[in-house]
Amino acid sequence: MSAATTRSRTPRTPAPDRLCAEAVELARAAAEEAAYPGVVGEHVSVVAEGDRVVTHFFESKEPGYRGWRWAVTVTRASRAKNVTLDETVLLPGDDALLAPEWVPWSERLRPGDMGPGDLLPTDADDLRLEPGWSGEDVPPPNSVVSTEMAELVEAEDADVTDRVVVPERGSITSVAEELGMRRARVLSRYGLHGAADRWDESFGAKTAMAQAAPASCVSCGFLVAIGGSLGQAFGICANEFSPADGRLVSLSYGCGGHSEAAVMPTPPRPAPPVLDSMATDEFPLRPVPDTGSVPPADLPSADLGHS
Repeated sequence: MSAATTRSRTPRTPAPDRLCAEAVELARAAAEEAAYPGVVGEHVSVVAEGDRVVTHFFESKEPGYRGWRWAVTVTRASRAKNVTLDETVLLPGDDALLAPEWVPWSERLRPGDMGPGDLLPTDADDLRLEPGWSGEDVPPPNSVVSTEMAELVEAEDADVTDRVVVPERGSITSVAEELGMRRARVLSRYGLHGAADRWDESFGAKTAMAQAAPASCVSCGFLVAIGGSLGQAFGICANEFSPADGRLVSLSYGCGGHSEAAVMPTPPRPAPPVLDSMATDEFPLRPVPDTGSVPPADLPSADLGHS
């Protein structure tokens, strides 16, 4: 490839139009009209946007917009000498302070962010859940994975609270519901492992409290057992003096409030005071002149009658 061919394919940067580049005062007046008084600073640069199209940049002194610039684009028609205004806008510069990139709420959400009245929908393909037994081949109408529920959610006036289906009394479905088995989805193995890792991080064997504990929770009388597969590794603490009271703790966790850690020692009783009543100590009521602690001139000259 020749050098001439290479130069022909290189995009050409147009030179700024002379009349448009000289229209600095016109651009400044447009920027001052769009901005507050006194916030348009010095002329920074001029950039050619195209044939007879030039953008003038002015420094912005507006508080909160450090590094931003007022950009005023001017142009003129072919063979015309009058420069006209195209647009005025405030643009960020290279060192401008910008807001962080927008992140969807599903990626911004963190544990503990939910408050009273907040609703957190789960995806139909959530890895933490897997299909459970509902007594039917399809999810119930009130399930988040059902087609009927999806149609209701799309409607603006959807009222999902009245769509709960009550099974007939005496049926297998009603018995399963009493046992807590009639759920459209249950925790998957991935969801179980994720929950166990989170709980073990807060109240597990690697915490500083467990490392200094005299024994683990597996032998503590304050431990309340739970069912399911998680009951083999976790329980609920019921010791009101423990930092994990009411929390799900690992069986390898422990604290100083273990029920069998030690017997409460008896507080030491101080020895009775010893009084020596067989001897007396003499304390003079008046200074003795020959002790040297009081000059003779300062001694009272007469008895004041308080003996």
